This record gives sequence, structure tokens and C-alpha cells, in this order.
Amino acid sequence: MFRRGRAPVYNFSAGPAGLPEPVMVRARDEFLDFEGTGLSILETSHRSAAFSDVVERTESDLRALLGLGEDHAVLFLHGGATLQFLMTALNLAGPDQVTAYVETGHWSRKAVAAAREVRPVEVLADVADNGYAFVPEQAAWKPIPGGAAYLHYTPNETIDGLEFDFIPEADGAALVADMSSTILSRPLAVDRFDLIYAGAQKNLGPAGLTLVIVRRALLERAGSDVPTQLTYRAHADAGSLFNTPPTLTWRMIGLMLAWVREQGGLEEMARRARQRARIVYEAIDGSDGFYTNPVQPRSRSRTNIPFMIGDDSLESRFLAEADGAGLKQLQGHRSKGGLRASLYNALPVAGAEALADFMRDFARRNG
Repeated sequence: MFRRGRAPVYNFSAGPAGLPEPVMVRARDEFLDFEGTGLSILETSHRSAAFSDVVERTESDLRALLGLGEDHAVLFLHGGATLQFLMTALNLAGPDQVTAYVETGHWSRKAVAAAREVRPVEVLADVADNGYAFVPEQAAWKPIPGGAAYLHYTPNETIDGLEFDFIPEADGAALVADMSSTILSRPLAVDRFDLIYAGAQKNLGPAGLTLVIVRRALLERAGSDVPTQLTYRAHADAGSLFNTPPTLTWRMIGLMLAWVREQGGLEEMARRARQRARIVYEAIDGSDGFYTNPVQPRSRSRTNIPFMIGDDSLESRFLAEADGAGLKQLQGHRSKGGLRASLYNALPVAGAEALADFMRDFARRNG
């Protein structure tokens, strides 16, 4: 949230998402001279002592926030979360080994399509069968195939607005999760997961890096058919410096992690997430049908809330007026249309309140 004169501006983008003002100010102040080096962080060698300190502090803060032990390696990689759709399959499954997926929306479908290019895939459940209304309980899924390399799921779908309210049981397979839109938003039983990946541009910082947390025992699983630069082992051995990283992005992730710790950690992030979501859903549900959200309450996302008015001209007017009121980037994803509010960690509760107030006023004037 930033202030233009006296008026607050709130960013509801699904990514790149807004960043806390203190993080932006700190990055601005360091831009020309990073910690007395006389160099911008953009000019600082990734092999330098100054940047090595950034790497160490960033990982240390991440481990402290997640309660992450040494059984897991932490990697910061290029290519976005979409590259992890392939790297997961290549690193964890042999050429003929089946992999198991749950399709709960746009991004899990993308993950399935990418994995199918390189490994056999079995889809255990697909929310298209219920009209994208809820995440089915695991008892309703097909069983995980015997010998499956891993079970992959997407705890929160940023486009479709569905969220798991449980962690699946992997039945001996490795458990893999795309946590791009939920990482750092709540406490996490991280030891239950064998691999977690998350694009940085939502709760971690600006776009440019992807976090991978992988159980060290899996680092040697990639077969000889996998090119070296696509193996987790190579990046772990290089300390995530297999090639030159975006140094500014890495530094800003470190600043973001420090900010989360200063705010009270993941328990506080979870409290704020529940509060923001409750405020916006109450505005939708209390609108007498003016706004609609298609997801059943138990599967509603706390982070990404799609909603519709059902009239294209009214939705266009809503977006224009909201933008003028300092409520930015509320358009729905191009694949679905409608409207969407993304409520990441950097958005203050006051932003959700401002959106809800605007929604009620807009409905009153146009209903």
C-alpha cells in the first residue's frame, strides 16, 4: 500500500503482487549503495562476501519462519513456478514411473500437461466434475497407483479461487505442493512435504526467482536422462548459484522475510489472512446476489477471491470506478473474466475493508 497525497492505494494483483511499503523504502534506500559497499545491489557480484551474507540471511530467516530443519534443502531457482512443473517430474520420477496429480483448477491443469510431456500421469480427481465448486475429499479420489513416484497438488488455485482445507496423505509416495500463492501466509507442517515450490511474486517478493524446498534424500533421484542444469542436485551443490541470479530479487525476498518476522511471523500472517477474506466474502454474500462467488464455503480461498456481477458493462464500470478509488488490479484472469481480489500478506486489513465498502456502495448504486 502506498499513499499518493492523502489517498491510500491498495494493490489486489494476483502477481506480481504488492509489497509492504517498508520493504520498498528499504530497497530504494539501498539501491545506489548497498550496505556501504558503494555499489548498487544490481551491480554486486553474486560471488561477493556482501551477497553471500544476503544468501545466508535469507535462508536463515526462511528456515526460522517455517521451522524448517536440515533434512530439507532450500533452493532459489530461475524459470518461475512453471519450470517446476517439469523439474518435479524429471527429478522425482523415472522415465516409466507413474506420477499422481489432483486437478483443482488452472495451475494444476498446467502442471499435469507439463508432466505428461516427460512422465506418465494419473489424475486422481478433477474439480471440473463438480463445476469448480469444491475440492473433493481424498476419500472420493481414485487411489494413488502403487509405485507412484509422488502425489502433486496445488493447495490454492489463484485463478479459480479454490483452496484445500486438508493436507493429502501420499501413501508412501513423495508429497509435492505448488504453494506459490500460500507460502508464508500461515503456519505449515513442512515436515509432511517432500517438495514444495513457490514463485516469488506473490508473498515472497518481486518476480524473478522461485523457491524450492526439497527433501535432501530426493536430490539423488534424478536419472541420467535428466540434463544437469535441470537437476535439483546440481543447484543444491552450487548453493543456488549454478548461474547468475537476479541479485535485487534475492535481496528483496530477504527483506520480505525479515518484514514477516517483524510483523509477528506466520501466526500473525494467518490471522490477517482470515480477517481480510472474511471481510470480502461478507460483502459478496451480503449483496443479495449482486455479486456471486461459485465456490462452496469450505473450499473458498483465503487468498484469491474471484467474483462476478454477471453484466460485462457493470464489471467494466466497477473496475474503472474502483481504480479511481485507489483499488487497483481487480480484473479477473483473462481465461475466466469477471473480477478477482488477491489478498496477499502485504495487503493491510484496511485494504480489504476499503474494497468491501466500495463493493457495497457500488451494489447500492447499480443494483
